[in-house]
Amino acid sequence: MFHAPHEYQRAPLPQARESEPVPTTQKTATPAAPGPAEKAAAKSTRRDAYFDNAKYLAIVLVAVAHAWEPVMEGSRASRALYMLVYAFHMPAFIVVSGYLSRSYTGRPDQLRRMLTGIALPYVVFEVVYSLFRRWAQNAPEQPISLLDPFYLTWFLVALFIWRLTTPLWQLIRWPLPVALTLASLAALTPGIGADLNLQRVLQFLPFFVLGLCLKPEHFQLVRRREVRLLALPLFAGAGVFAYWAAPRMDLGWFYRSSSAQDLGVPWWSGILMTLAFFGCAVLLTAGFLAWVPRRRMWFTVLGAGTICGYLLHGLLIKAADYGHVFETNAWLSTPSGEIVLTLVAAAAVTLLCTPPVRRVMRCVTEPEMAWAFRRDVTELGPRR
Repeated sequence: MFHAPHEYQRAPLPQARESEPVPTTQKTATPAAPGPAEKAAAKSTRRDAYFDNAKYLAIVLVAVAHAWEPVMEGSRASRALYMLVYAFHMPAFIVVSGYLSRSYTGRPDQLRRMLTGIALPYVVFEVVYSLFRRWAQNAPEQPISLLDPFYLTWFLVALFIWRLTTPLWQLIRWPLPVALTLASLAALTPGIGADLNLQRVLQFLPFFVLGLCLKPEHFQLVRRREVRLLALPLFAGAGVFAYWAAPRMDLGWFYRSSSAQDLGVPWWSGILMTLAFFGCAVLLTAGFLAWVPRRRMWFTVLGAGTICGYLLHGLLIKAADYGHVFETNAWLSTPSGEIVLTLVAAAAVTLLCTPPVRRVMRCVTEPEMAWAFRRDVTELGPRR
C-alpha cells in the first residue's frame, strides 16, 4: 500500500570506468538479508499476545461487573467487589486502547477504519439497543438518538473522539496534565449535558492519554516479578478499603457520568475525586497488567474479538433485565447465585469473542465498505 522509505533502499553500485576491464564472470547476487528496519516493520504487523490477553481479561471483567450490578444490593461484600472491579476494569481497557492508538496520524486508511470499525458499529448498535428496549419492554417512547448513547455504546463514541484527537495529544508538551485538567473541569460542570455522553468522555480521557504516553519499556516494567508480588498486597488493601467504603460511597463516582454537583457534594470535591480516582485506577491497572500472561494462551485469539463480546454481552444483560430474571430469581443475590452469574457472564462473553462470532459480525464491526470511499492517491501505484 505504501512505498518503502528511501533510506531503506540499497544504494546503486558504482559504475565501472571505461578504462577498467569489466569482469566476464560475476557471482549471482544473493538477496540481502532483511535489516533491522525491515524486521521491525514485519514484527509490527503481528498481534502482540500480551495485549490481546489484556483485552480479553478486561472484557471478561466488564461483563462480570455488568452481571453483578442487578443483584449486588443488600450485600456489602458484593458491592465492595463490584467497586473494586469498577475502579480499574474500564481504565485498564482504555489505557491499552490508548497505547495501541499511538500510530494514529489521521491517514485516510486510518480514518476509514475509524468510520467502519467504530462509527458504524455505534450507529448500528445504538439503533439495535433502542429497538430492543421498545420491543422487550413495550416502551414505544424509547427514542432512537445518535446523540444520546444507550447503555454501553458510549465507549464507541468516546473511542472515536479520543482517537480522532490523538495527533493533538501527541503534539502538546504536557498531554497528561492537560487531560487531567479537562477531566477535573468536567467533574465540576453539570451543564455539559448528555449529548454524546461527553461527561464520561472527558472524565475517562486521562486514561487514553496515559496510554498514548506509555512506551514498551513501561509495560516491561510492570511485568517484572517484584511488581507482580507488590500487586497482591495492593489488591488486598484495595479490597479492604472498598469493603469499608461500600456503604458510604456513591457509585456515581465510578461511572464518571455525573458532576460533583449532580452527586450532591461541593464542586471542589470533583477535582479531588478525579485526581484520587485516577491515581487509584492507575495503580490497580498496573497491578492487573502485571499479572496478564505474556505468552500465547488459549484465550489469546479472543483478544481480537473483544468488540463483539463488548457489544453483544450487553444485549444478554438487558434481555435478562427486561425479562425480570433478576427479580424473579431471588437466589441470584445469594453468594452461590452470584458465583453462577459470574461463571455464566464469563462464559458468555468468551463465546461472543470467538472467531466464528467475529466472522458473523464482521459485516457490522469490520466491514470493508470500499464502495463508500474514494480511493486514496497514495494507494495508487506509480504511473508507467
